[in-house]
Amino acid sequence: MNTMLRKSVLGIAGLAVAGGLAAGPLNHHEVAPAGLSEAAVVQADKPDAGKLIPHGVQGAQSRIDLSDEQVGNAKAIIAATKKAGLPERAAVISIATSLQESKLENLGHLGDANDHDSLGLFQQRPSSGWGSPEQITDPEYSTLAFLKGLKQVDGWQDMPLTEAAQTVQVSAYPDAYAQWEQQAADIVGQYWNS
Repeated sequence: MNTMLRKSVLGIAGLAVAGGLAAGPLNHHEVAPAGLSEAAVVQADKPDAGKLIPHGVQGAQSRIDLSDEQVGNAKAIIAATKKAGLPERAAVISIATSLQESKLENLGHLGDANDHDSLGLFQQRPSSGWGSPEQITDPEYSTLAFLKGLKQVDGWQDMPLTEAAQTVQVSAYPDAYAQWEQQAADIVGQYWNS
């Protein structure tokens, strides 16, 4: 009887393993907590849309296709925002500002096409105290300089994006930042946790 019981147990165990293998390969992904689907677990990794665009977008939105270099610059902005200990919203404001100022391109001096001595992702000016040309064209440095200015704006977290960006940048076109809010939020949503 002992032999018969052992054969039965081994037979059942064999069927369980064979059935599991026939159903598909072992899944080594994170298991969703009870009551949540796997999709819900994946979505939890993305920043909450309410944190990215708390006031909704203002006006018509623009969008450009990004090169690998531009994506790299966006990731550098996100990394610097995290380094500064600021939330996702600060990264959205920073990326939207850079989209307006340079299309996320780390611009050097553009000769006659240059706006004074503006350089880098945020078109910051050495003559206005943003740093040396070498510093301003370093994505981390220029982002941290922008964020330092943003942190000095009382209530920036509760301002519409264009107000917060304009307070730091002092642009001749203060409303232009708003058109990049959705793309900036999409970029931050995609790369914040990657």
